[in-house]
Amino acid sequence: MSSLKPIRRLIAGNNAAGESTVLLDGGAPNSHPSSMSAARGHTDLWVWEESPMALSGTVDEGNRKYIFPGLPDGGHLRVVQSVGRPADYNPALDPEVVLPHPPKLRAGCTGVWDRGGNSLYSSSMHKTQTVDYGMMVNGQRELILDEGKLLMQPGDVVIQVGAWHQWGYPVDAQMAFDMIGADFPDGNGNAIGNDQPLPPAAAPAGIKLTRRIVAIDRPDGKSVLVSDGTSPDLVLDPARPGFVSQRMWVTARSPAPIVYETLHLPRSLEPKNGGTVYRVDILPPDRDWQGKVGEADVRRFFADMGSPAASAWSAEAKHPYVQHTATFDYCVVLEGELVLLLDTQEVVVKQGEVALLNGVRYAWSNRSASRAVVAVSSHEGRA
Repeated sequence: MSSLKPIRRLIAGNNAAGESTVLLDGGAPNSHPSSMSAARGHTDLWVWEESPMALSGTVDEGNRKYIFPGLPDGGHLRVVQSVGRPADYNPALDPEVVLPHPPKLRAGCTGVWDRGGNSLYSSSMHKTQTVDYGMMVNGQRELILDEGKLLMQPGDVVIQVGAWHQWGYPVDAQMAFDMIGADFPDGNGNAIGNDQPLPPAAAPAGIKLTRRIVAIDRPDGKSVLVSDGTSPDLVLDPARPGFVSQRMWVTARSPAPIVYETLHLPRSLEPKNGGTVYRVDILPPDRDWQGKVGEADVRRFFADMGSPAASAWSAEAKHPYVQHTATFDYCVVLEGELVLLLDTQEVVVKQGEVALLNGVRYAWSNRSASRAVVAVSSHEGRA
């Protein structure tokens, strides 16, 4: 792989007047073709070393040198691009084949364990001292756990809770990862506590929900599937038929704990204790509800989301659902097209593009004729 497909990365912050505005917009520069094998590379979009994350500054943290998998209170957002396995692939001729072996620390990588099994078209079986929010952007990937294999499709998300896992690449693919430093109190990253998985929620009539996969290591050190279905926690908005906010995971502190489930925790748009809130929102076309929504509807929605103070409602605002929180939001458009509304600008963001929103006032507008889907990982911020 001599080059990677450019990833459009939009970074929004606040100007001297306190208005939300675009700071950078273009291809993310920190790309590394063939960084993982001759057929896989990655692009770093943002790197941080402390939680809560700073909500000010002029440095492009996407250019920071990153030591995989990062510091316990840090992490990074990256997109991995892979070449698909050809039909005539012959493992006997593959120069990158590594046979499976007992677990060992990967050379030069603190917090990464490896069991081999890799090839040109498969990663090794590995685990990192992180909780990962993985989002399929394009193509397909095989998620291989000790207990079996799943095929991930565009729009699917996976929560890797410090689990042993391996990736297979049947076709060309792009996948985004928000990797968050985790706490391994037993030294191995096996599941702790007894937070039982919650049952998946039923889909509202006529709405396709996002597939949510959760994987973790049992106390015996084997990776297992905790859940594979819809999110247990949905918020609908009666004023916007077709809108669904699907909460996917919460890290309640930093470093993140290794537990079976987190959605029993109180709902909020604003994480605490250096943590994160990860959700996937389905937005219907604005034309379906425009002119029918009032202040009471908006305030009810933000109350249902657990963050009534996040509403930046104003009769003069560009959009009824403008919000403002002390968070750094990583936003990946998984389906369709949205318009990011800032105080000073309106910017179209399409499927596969990424917006990094650094403590800004903003709203998403869907001006298309079809639904749009955006994944949002909100990290607690500090001034």
